[in-house]
Amino acid sequence: MNSTLRPHPNKDKDTPLYLKLASILVALIAIVYILFSLRETIIPLAFSVLLAILLHPVCVWLERHRVPRIGAILLSILSLFVVLVVLGYVVSLQIGSFAEELPRITEKAEAILDQTFTMGERYFNISRTQQVSEAKKYLINALSEGRAVLLSTLVTTTGALSTSILIPLYIFFFLLYRDFFRRFVHKAITNVPDESLNILLKKIYDVIQSYLSGLFLVILIVGVLNSIGLLILGIPHAIFFGFLAGFLILIPYIGILIGSVLPALLAIVTMDSPWYAVGVVGVMGFVQFLEGNFITPNIVGSKVSVNPLAAIIALFLGGQLWGLSGLILALPVTAILKVVFDTIPSMEPYGFLLGEPVHEVIADKASAVKEEIPEKEFKKKPYRRYRNKPRNRPDGPRVPPQSNPD
Repeated sequence: MNSTLRPHPNKDKDTPLYLKLASILVALIAIVYILFSLRETIIPLAFSVLLAILLHPVCVWLERHRVPRIGAILLSILSLFVVLVVLGYVVSLQIGSFAEELPRITEKAEAILDQTFTMGERYFNISRTQQVSEAKKYLINALSEGRAVLLSTLVTTTGALSTSILIPLYIFFFLLYRDFFRRFVHKAITNVPDESLNILLKKIYDVIQSYLSGLFLVILIVGVLNSIGLLILGIPHAIFFGFLAGFLILIPYIGILIGSVLPALLAIVTMDSPWYAVGVVGVMGFVQFLEGNFITPNIVGSKVSVNPLAAIIALFLGGQLWGLSGLILALPVTAILKVVFDTIPSMEPYGFLLGEPVHEVIADKASAVKEEIPEKEFKKKPYRRYRNKPRNRPDGPRVPPQSNPD
């Protein structure tokens, strides 16, 4: 693991350990407080940075074909907007067709509920009136507890939507002033060589680009696999629920499981046997196994090599800090932190802790081998250079070495 940035040589080493820990703790508390207090401004900026990096290759391609920078940026943003509008239109059509079947679903749900009450009377000797009263009590408690969560979610979503209108504007300026921002980074970080800083920025760009471009391809593959499995089972609206679970991969590790709840409930209501719901969960669980072990590692690659434990902790922390937006941003932000930690020697152990154990151990052994090879070559170099080498004489051509007659 090669370190690019070097610590300042005049860094004080006499600072007590407790002062260092106290300063780190105060800095972390201040950062968390700022991120939480200014979340309505920082979240759109974070998404704008990610989308600007995603659109950067398109913008560069247009500029190479003699399109002015402003025109290239506007065309890139317009293409993203068209894709989002098409997706929204397809989703609205699916929701409309799903709403047409609500009366049939409601009728089937009432029949299942009546069967449940009959089984309670037969096997548990609980009257139907008592079952209805208990169900109402639990339903009221669930609604009262979920109301606060729903209100907070609506407030957060409304604030995010009101500020998300500025995301295209942010993307435009990030792409327009990308050279300006690069020069700012070089001017702000003066104690690091420009070459090393460019390497760090290139690594961060590669991580985000690899994650975002690979993520969309993974969503497409997972959506197709889910849809095929649900179509085989005969679940209504299989394509809609398959791609819905695919899009929920934006919430790593748990998104596709959340997406399997709705088609499983629909299978219970609309199909003749509850085994169809088990089949739905089994299909989507198998697809998630393929996604986590084969699809994502081969498409996204090892550039976003964050171990599952660190990813799960980052998900919980991101969810508590920024809600749903934090869940989506948790993994790319953690991957960026890992790149920065790997580059700074004093933070390298923390980058090692965030990475995949297998990848980190292999990289560690490879770096140790690279450090041993120059030492061995240095020891053997004089022997190889001067062994049986003909001597140069100033007054004549080279004379090969003579063997000793003794």
